[in-house]
Amino acid sequence: MRFLATADWQLGMTAGFLQPETRPRFAQARFDVLQRITRLAAERKAQFVVVCGDVFETNQLDRSVIARTFEALRDSTVPIYLLPGNHDPLDSASIYDAEEFTARRPEHVHVIRDSAPVAVAADVELVGAPWFSKRPDADLVAAACADLVPPASGVTRVVAGHGAVATLNPDATDPATIDDGALGALIAAGMVHVAVLGDRHATAEVATGIWYPGTPEVTARREVDPGNVLVVDVDPDADLSERVQVERVHVGAWRFETVAETLQDADDLARLRGRLERIPDKARTGVWLMLQGTLSTSSRARLDALIDEFCDLFALIKIWESHSDLVVRPDDGDFSDLHLTGFASEALTELIGRAEDPSAADARTSVAVERDVERENDSEAANGNVAEESDPEFDQAVRAALDAADGENAGGEQASGARTAQDALSLLYRLTGGAR
Repeated sequence: MRFLATADWQLGMTAGFLQPETRPRFAQARFDVLQRITRLAAERKAQFVVVCGDVFETNQLDRSVIARTFEALRDSTVPIYLLPGNHDPLDSASIYDAEEFTARRPEHVHVIRDSAPVAVAADVELVGAPWFSKRPDADLVAAACADLVPPASGVTRVVAGHGAVATLNPDATDPATIDDGALGALIAAGMVHVAVLGDRHATAEVATGIWYPGTPEVTARREVDPGNVLVVDVDPDADLSERVQVERVHVGAWRFETVAETLQDADDLARLRGRLERIPDKARTGVWLMLQGTLSTSSRARLDALIDEFCDLFALIKIWESHSDLVVRPDDGDFSDLHLTGFASEALTELIGRAEDPSAADARTSVAVERDVERENDSEAANGNVAEESDPEFDQAVRAALDAADGENAGGEQASGARTAQDALSLLYRLTGGAR
């Protein structure tokens, strides 16, 4: 007997970490992959497809998500069984009871609403463990299997569940944890032939006969092996070691990657550029950069320009700040050709000092310097003592840099004086065109 196992479709997820213009493409990909799954099931002559929980991101979704889901599944020639999980439980607000869902649901799409064994075919029995709330107080898979009797001769019994297994759950106190030891014992005894589970978005084999198929489209950076479905072959009469054969098939189109580099000079920046250029299918790839090293202000500006350039190509590219340690140290040539005077010169000198001193006071005092110099310039102008004409573009650039030094970091927290000053210098270099 052959079937397809999948899980964690998370249909309707918003992906707030992506830029607004990218989110619709990411959302559509989650519907597109459903058609690849149903085609694969037909090509491999699977008897059914089971979705092991979290079909939907939440129970509160726009009706268009339901419509697009069933449009993607409409032409399937293989029956599909949906198991409610922690994101879409069978509670009082369940999406599975919504008028739009019941009206549009194709006949070949079924919701597993209890743990009564379902005769998928004459020789196949499916036992599900649906969630009825977001916080169950017991092991739902164990409860679903508690009253099982041995399957009839020649009948394959499949268990579908959702949640973390004990051997992989860091929260040992969670009452909903699945006891994979007990489940493994049921498999060894022939009470159950195979168990497929949702919740873990990476494909993984827990033990003999126990698998997580993972999400068919990546949802987060931390996922190790997403984008797969499982083609499962079961021979109930075979020995335990030969009873279940599993093939993982990659169906996902999106990828999230991390790129680690140590940067010191132009050659390192060129190497980073080469790595990014070689990544295929950039429009459906998110990249988190893990960067270490020390750069001059001009090199940091070139790095920022490089990232800006690739932002036009990748679905996402950003420096992963919590996993990066990139220091900016101004060198003599960074601002030598700007010939700044007055307010701009004073501000630049202060920013360089703060960037070079990790113990420097908060860069917010830069604003005070700006105001003092502005008052001095206003006084000199009133007395007709202006030595040379101010460059409005330079003044605007320096003020933008000072604003950056006085602002917050990307995580919404106030960064150190040295860090904000380094960022401000990089911004100033870019705004003024660097050493021109």
